[in-house]
Amino acid sequence: MSRRFLRKWILLFLFIGTAVTFFWISLTPAEGDGEKKSVHMDKKRTGGEPDGAVEAFPGSFRETVFVFDEKKYLEKTLVKAGEDAYKRNKFNQVESDKLASNRQIPDSRNHQCQAKTWPSKLPSTTVIITFHNEARSTLLRTVVSVLNRSPSHLIDEIILIDDFSDESETGSELARIEKVKVLRNEQREGLIRSRIIGAKAAKSKVLTFLDSHCECNAHWLEPLLQRIDEDESRVVCPIIDVISMDNFNYIAAIEDLYGGFGWDMVFRWDHFEKIGFYDPEMNVWGGENIEISLRVWLCGGTLEIVPCSRVGHVFRKQHPYSFPGGSGNVFARNTVRAVEVWLDDYREYYYQSVPSSRFVQAGNLTARFQLKKRLECKTFQWFLENVYPRLKVPNPPGLASGEIRHGLYCLDAKSQSNGGAVELITCHGNKGAQDWVLSKENRIRNNDFCLTVPKPVPGEPVVLNHCKPEATEQQFELSHHKKLIKMQQYDLCLDSSEGNQQLVVNRCDFNVLSQHFKFSRIY
Repeated sequence: MSRRFLRKWILLFLFIGTAVTFFWISLTPAEGDGEKKSVHMDKKRTGGEPDGAVEAFPGSFRETVFVFDEKKYLEKTLVKAGEDAYKRNKFNQVESDKLASNRQIPDSRNHQCQAKTWPSKLPSTTVIITFHNEARSTLLRTVVSVLNRSPSHLIDEIILIDDFSDESETGSELARIEKVKVLRNEQREGLIRSRIIGAKAAKSKVLTFLDSHCECNAHWLEPLLQRIDEDESRVVCPIIDVISMDNFNYIAAIEDLYGGFGWDMVFRWDHFEKIGFYDPEMNVWGGENIEISLRVWLCGGTLEIVPCSRVGHVFRKQHPYSFPGGSGNVFARNTVRAVEVWLDDYREYYYQSVPSSRFVQAGNLTARFQLKKRLECKTFQWFLENVYPRLKVPNPPGLASGEIRHGLYCLDAKSQSNGGAVELITCHGNKGAQDWVLSKENRIRNNDFCLTVPKPVPGEPVVLNHCKPEATEQQFELSHHKKLIKMQQYDLCLDSSEGNQQLVVNRCDFNVLSQHFKFSRIY
């Protein structure tokens, strides 16, 4: 089978798994210094555990083959006296910097997992870690945990993608560690496109993605690779333990959980090239894990959480870096792209849950729809019935929704103000001012504004006004095979007879084509 069809993801929603090596990494005191000084990478297995190391593979001896000066690496970016420890990274960097790169953490697996043995013959992997202005101590500890707690024959390389950090040396100095490669973006690309860059550079058949502030636990990798080896269509992830952002305590997560999302497309705990990379038009961060999770299930794969695999992650309350256009706007755009491609007609429930997203421009989706067609992906209806029946479909948002089409033209509410004109302009397919809902209260609304007929007389222009309860001048219904939009209390229908740019009401007449309008969706 070709490399293209073997390439997979070990996907972790928030972050994504990582890879392994058979190296001991130990901290030893420098001469005349009782403090931690250097990271020793010990290649041969012979016997005895270095002081302070986590014993991932008992019964080995050490022979130092490389020394990385950890103290020198960290001291360049230590928090200065009087400086806010949370300012740079939104976690307590002072506490992080105190910890050894190979510090001991509790084995959070259950007893059954701890008693299991894993096959030695498994597919090897490339680990891809992306970072932007990451604290050196957390980045180093991430790499060390990969190397220290994984069998070396299962890791081909660790690729660090430096997403144009302010200090290039943060990544480049780590390139001296065996199996670590560093690629630096020439401009800020964001997490999503950076992962794509790493994936294209990787040489392994299995790809493992990891955030830059994680710690892999004992034998975390083998359970993941075993599931991939059994069925290459699987995308797998570990249970995510919590590393405190304040004191960096390692806290085990519960096992009895599943991953999911609500109609707001926010994730909750309650085969890569073949199925396509991350959506490269998504910006920076956010929405990508929902998107690829849906794509995996709908396009022939499965997504699993593997209980015997554990990886700790530092969860923060806010991002330490900036988003072009603001984090909210970036997340909304990325999510809308996923919604438009994969939710089919169920997308309206998302817009009902997050009304402001109706005005978000998703960009060009042609390539994503082509991918969906080429992979012969299933419908979202199938996903709800077979994968995630817990996601209950709410009542319809109204009687009808979407564009109100009139030939090649659509009703447009670009003038969002009281008394603003309602125009018929060319349909653009980008929702926003052309996205309407006929509510159960019989109002045709766009955001907070409703179609309004100030005077119920023929030839009266239709305008926008703030929606008002029980206002008869704002009440409409579908009539005559749902092709006419009629005022509920009067025999007056929407009409474009005064010209395509201006919408009016006239006496209802099914035979007059200028009165024929069509909602995208009728419930």
